[in-house]
Amino acid sequence: MNMVDIIEKENLNENAPKINVGDTVKVFYKIKEGDKERIQGYEGVVISKKNGSVRETFTVRRISYGVGVERTFPVHSPLIDHVDVIRKGSPRRAKLYYVRERTGKAAKIKSDENR
Repeated sequence: MNMVDIIEKENLNENAPKINVGDTVKVFYKIKEGDKERIQGYEGVVISKKNGSVRETFTVRRISYGVGVERTFPVHSPLIDHVDVIRKGSPRRAKLYYVRERTGKAAKIKSDENR
């Protein structure tokens, strides 16, 4: 095992969220404002997952005041308090980038209950 693998293994988070592409999730993220710290929720659809190990990230997309907003979160970040899965999705793609061009009902991802 090389040195990079050893350091990555130390920084792995055992409580990492178990999410898949297509899931609607609510990510509770710790935000520092001056000397205070608070938790803010960010709800949307997971449109991609990348990499693996400590470098693993997932991108969440939501519509805010009519504008699409995407945010990428590191899975093993200590700033993520917890992630709630609101709805399980069952897409036919690994990356849901096509959702960017769609709005309303066309952007809806089929759920596991519908299949």
